[in-house]
Amino acid sequence: MGQIRKGRVRRVQVTFTEEQWGLIERFRGIVGREDAEIVRNIVLAWLAEKSIIAEEVKKSLYREASVKGGSRASQKA
Repeated sequence: MGQIRKGRVRRVQVTFTEEQWGLIERFRGIVGREDAEIVRNIVLAWLAEKSIIAEEVKKSLYREASVKGGSRASQKA
């Protein structure tokens, strides 16, 4: 799913039941090789599926546009 950017990294510890881990293991080699890579990519895929990533990008772009050029309402006035 792409490369990891160099820089600040946040590590988290999560706990899975044996049943949950068995399900995650099925994705080894499909979405990643290492445990962390597999879990990270599953989470990112879920966020993308729910459009959470797209919505956050849209909000960020809107805020940037508002700061750079003012809001559309103020530009029309």
